[in-house]
Amino acid sequence: MSSSQTAPENAASPETATSAADFKSMVTWRGVGADRLEQVRLQVSGDRIKAYGRIIAAATDDHEAFSASYELITNDAGVTKRLSVHLLRESGITQLGITRDGEHNWLVQTPDGTQRSDFNGAEDVDLALSPMFNALPIRRHRLHERAGDLDVPVAYLYLPGGVVEPATLHYTAGEDSIEVVSPVVTSTLTVDANGFVVDYAGLATRV
Repeated sequence: MSSSQTAPENAASPETATSAADFKSMVTWRGVGADRLEQVRLQVSGDRIKAYGRIIAAATDDHEAFSASYELITNDAGVTKRLSVHLLRESGITQLGITRDGEHNWLVQTPDGTQRSDFNGAEDVDLALSPMFNALPIRRHRLHERAGDLDVPVAYLYLPGGVVEPATLHYTAGEDSIEVVSPVVTSTLTVDANGFVVDYAGLATRV
């Protein structure tokens, strides 16, 4: 990718980064055209990611107000092992757990019970309205470093509904940006040198 796709001012500081592949950072995104914030604490070691984040969103014409706290853990290859979500809405509190087992199946735990599925071979989860989760396939397939065209099956968690369904995201990485087609939007991303979103056109931008 060219230098215009990177954002050195948003990269981890020398005090928190031991190398380009091993760092800790706090990242915040502000919604575009909506009162919404996402903030996440990242702990990155090679391709492994631990992320502790929260999305807070005011009500819009499309959805009710909600708050979603999450904890994400991947394995050493950057494949999702577990996502836990604590979802607050006017109607109440919902706990969700999405875990990938040793047989490449996903176990989705909701208040209504447990669902088991391979989600069409998905290795990633995706959280609606979150720029952070795009980093999972981008980093693993090195789309922030080279051009490419890729279909990515995911276990997709819709917010604020709390429903998990199979979906496919399509990424096209060019010289300066990455186009993405998701279940809810078609847009263009710019990312930093570590593959984390700086700007998600029409959805959110890093602050």
